[in-house]
Amino acid sequence: MANDTKERILAAALELFSQKGYSGTNIRELSASLGLVKSGIYKHYESKEAIWNALLDKMIAYYEERFGSAEHLPPVPDSPEGLLDMTMRMVRFTVRDEGVVMMRKVLTLEQFRDERARTLATKHFLTGLIEMFTHVFLGMMDKGLLKRDDPKMLALAYTAPISALIHLCDREPEKTDEAVARIEAFGRHFIRVYGETTEKDGIHKGGNTDERK
Repeated sequence: MANDTKERILAAALELFSQKGYSGTNIRELSASLGLVKSGIYKHYESKEAIWNALLDKMIAYYEERFGSAEHLPPVPDSPEGLLDMTMRMVRFTVRDEGVVMMRKVLTLEQFRDERARTLATKHFLTGLIEMFTHVFLGMMDKGLLKRDDPKMLALAYTAPISALIHLCDREPEKTDEAVARIEAFGRHFIRVYGETTEKDGIHKGGNTDERK
């Protein structure tokens, strides 16, 4: 039962932090949202800062298990189309999972206040994505599925517009479907430009090409 209450506290804190930020949320408001008194919160967490760090720990583990990270690298796709499938799975997860969306909003709000939030925002919005896709693209080049190029620069070129469109979904949720469609169109464009082809007939190695004419 105690663990259930701790989880409820973290879930409520995530929702409030994503709406009002860390500084704009107080323990009295958090406890009231749960039907608890303040002492009911302090029974499980000694301070708001302790709730904050426990929430970050929980969401980091949740995100990395389901999305991946530099420490939990995804498998290298076996075809250019497999790259698109993997990308779209990641995108749909990160824009549809309510907890992940709220945590991304929290990091966006708190990156200018809290050093840990700043570090995590940089990792999850930029450097971690580049490291993951550097690994993916190098592996695909070694398999003969992508044209040989600087994999780190290619990873930056691939992830930057996708990340920008994901943040658009956060700012304007009504544009989520449009943004996801634009990401898929960008992925197909990337495959057409960088996917390795045979000299004879232009078929992508490792799978059939869908030119979407």
